[in-house]
Formats: sequence, C-alpha cells, structure tokens
Amino acid sequence: MKKLRNHYRSKKMATSLSLLMILSGLLASQASATEGFESLPGERSCLFRYGPVSADPYINVAYPDAAVKYWGAAFSVPKGAKMHLEGEFPYSRYMSLISYDEGGRPVQSLPDYAIKPLEGSENPYREGSPRDSEQRSYYVKVRDAKPSEDYTGALVRDGFESDVIHAPSYANGQQVLIYRIYAQDQNTGETAGSPLPTPVVTLADGKELRGQDACDALNAKQMLRANFSALGIPVAQYIELADQPDKPLGFPATNPAKWHIQLDRKSLLGIFTGDIDPNSRRSEGGFYPNLDNNYIRTVVNRKLGPVFVLRAKAPTTPKTFNGDKTMGAGDLRYWSVCSNKGFADTRVNDCLYDEHIPVDQNGYFTVVVSRESDRPRNAFPECGIGWIPMADDGDGVFDDDASIVQIRHMLAKPEFKQAIQNIYQDKDIPSVMGEYFPKTFYTTTSKFELFFPCSNN
Repeated sequence: MKKLRNHYRSKKMATSLSLLMILSGLLASQASATEGFESLPGERSCLFRYGPVSADPYINVAYPDAAVKYWGAAFSVPKGAKMHLEGEFPYSRYMSLISYDEGGRPVQSLPDYAIKPLEGSENPYREGSPRDSEQRSYYVKVRDAKPSEDYTGALVRDGFESDVIHAPSYANGQQVLIYRIYAQDQNTGETAGSPLPTPVVTLADGKELRGQDACDALNAKQMLRANFSALGIPVAQYIELADQPDKPLGFPATNPAKWHIQLDRKSLLGIFTGDIDPNSRRSEGGFYPNLDNNYIRTVVNRKLGPVFVLRAKAPTTPKTFNGDKTMGAGDLRYWSVCSNKGFADTRVNDCLYDEHIPVDQNGYFTVVVSRESDRPRNAFPECGIGWIPMADDGDGVFDDDASIVQIRHMLAKPEFKQAIQNIYQDKDIPSVMGEYFPKTFYTTTSKFELFFPCSNN
C-alpha cells in the first residue's frame, strides 16, 4: 500500500494542473466571441456565457448529468434598475432557473411547471398540457434579494406558480443564475428548439435596454467570483481523505455499496471521515446542485470486483424523447444513474436516464458499471441490461480503480413515498426506498455473463 500511495502522490501535481485547465476552460467560455475561443463547442449568449456544462465535448465539471446542458450567467443589476428574462419554453423533459451564492450553494429554484406563461401561451411542462404548442412564451423577473421562502423539498407543488426568481448579490454585487435543460426531445438541438432566455433591463429613468445593450448594463462580461472549491474538493484535501492508512481494500467503497444522501459539504467529507450531520440542510454541499433533484451516491472501487451491478424497481416518469404531444405523468419527472470520476475531478463519465434504461416485465432494471474493457457481452439494452462506463483512470486523482455512482430523483410527486426526497438520514435509505432501493454487488465479467443470460435468447 505504501508503494501504491507514493505512486498516486506522484500524480498529484499533474492532476492539479489538469483540474486547473478544466476550470480555466469554464472561465474562458465566457469569452467565446474573443479571438482564440471561437472553437469552444456550444451555443452561448451575451448573458448566459458560462457553459454549456454537460458531458464531453462540452465543459464537464461539477457532476453534470450526461443528459443535461446548463448555462451560467454572472451579472449585476444596476442600482435603481429592474431586470427580467423573456424566453420560450424549450422542447425537453425539464428546464429551470436556479440562483446560487459564491460557494456554489443554491438559493432558489424556479422550475419549469411553476413558471407563469404569458397570456395566450402554454406551459408545456404541466401534466396534460400540449408539448408542441407554438405559443410557449414566459417572462421572469430577476430580483436582487433573498427569497422569503427557503424551499428545498424537490417535490412537485400543485398550484404553485410564479414569475419571479430571487438572485441575491454577493462579492462586489455579483449575481448568478444557471439555466438548465434536461433530456431535450430528439433532434431539437443543443437548446432544445428554443433560444436562450433574453435579458431586458429597465433603468431607473424608465429607459428599456435589450440584447447586447442590456448585457452591457448588467456587466455580463464580468469574471465569475465563485470559490474554486464550489466545483470540487481541492486535490490535496481529497488525497488526504482517500489516502488513510490501515483502511480496508477499496476504501471507502464497500460490498454491498453503502449509499449516502446529499447534505452539506462536511457530510460529503463524512463519507471518508464518518462525520455526517443528519440535520444538515439538503443539497447544500456546493458543486452547484439542482434544487429540484435529490441524490443518493456511493463510492465504488473495482478492487472489490471489476463489474459493479445495481438492480432496483424503476420509478415511472413521463416519456418525451420522441416528442410526445402531451406531457405525461409519473412518480418522478426524471431519474438517472450516473458514473462520475470523483470528488476532486467532478467530471461525469456517462449516465443513463429513465427513458433509456431497460426495464423488465416486473418493472425492475439492472445496470452495470465497469471499464469498457470489462463490459459484459450481455450488458446492452437488447439484452435488457444497461451499462455505464467507469474511467480507465478512476477518480482521475488518486485511485485508478475508484469512481462515484449516483442516482437522481427529480421533482417527485408527494404521493410517491419511496422517492429520495423523503429520506432525511443515511440509515433510512433502504427502508424509505423499499423496492426502489438499489441492491448491489461486485462480480467478474464472465460470472455476470453466466448469471444474467440475454433476455432476447
């Protein structure tokens, strides 16, 4: 183990440089119109200049779901002025506007279904609404103030409607919003068939500014003043946590896996230290989380076996990928299983989301996580089995065999009692989730192929 630790310590400097390059790329994306940056992939606007964050080839940082794209805006509403956003609801499973503080902690979410449409327009995210309506406009006021309500439940709130998002300023007057799109309809493009929201500024004297003039008034070219730790645990701290002497093989991974809900940053570190505060505020761990999601996550390590398997009952969701005409119903709006590198290098390897996860006749799914070289020959949708890759360099920092697996539940129906949203302590995860709790084990490629014959045979 000493030799192994020395080997990983030798990677520390190179990894630190690698992470700095990722962060530099995130900051550089704000200058996409500047010479030298035209080749950065992705659509942007004068306000939403950071991103799009997603899986490759997009900027990939802070645990993005592979089926999401999100754009960040850093701006300052002038004194005495007012700001609002004008937009069109995209063709996707979900969209939202969420405000954040300098630590990457969420302040408030305005989810799609709650956004008040303009008169004569449809909100396509409400159950039973037409998803293909051409009249799909909205208007959202952006206020430099803290919200009066601190809602972090990630549940659908029937009857809740608003045209306001609170984005309180911090650090020299900066305000931050993130615009997200999950699971765009097939062939609708990067922004899911609708342009990015447009800023409108009304100055104290009543003059209205739009487009680039509005962005200039908002100083939208300013650098993001967030802490770098908002995007991941510092490399040195992560190595210190992972490189503890006399810990069992694959630490902190266990067989079967031990799952954790997302709480604050201290509780995240508690996966390694054991110091987890069950009374912490949900989804306050930084890394720009989505307040409409709740998560469970576990550390996996192929030292316990090259193939990690999880199996559970699948929650129901609307189906939208093929452009359904009407918004459907379900236990959740969206759920996914993702493989991420680690807590320092927070890239996503890949995800599978509900509509693309094979489900058997009893409503159960089986997902395999492994390196590409270890992928079982039956781990394909045609055989009723999902597969997600583990990176060949593991966590990208310390352990080539380590990875993170996490499950998202988005906007749960209040009556779906097995949702992650109803879990308040790690010890209650199995009892609350019931059949939806992932049962896990490690095995080898050949054993998996033997015990899980292809369902099409």
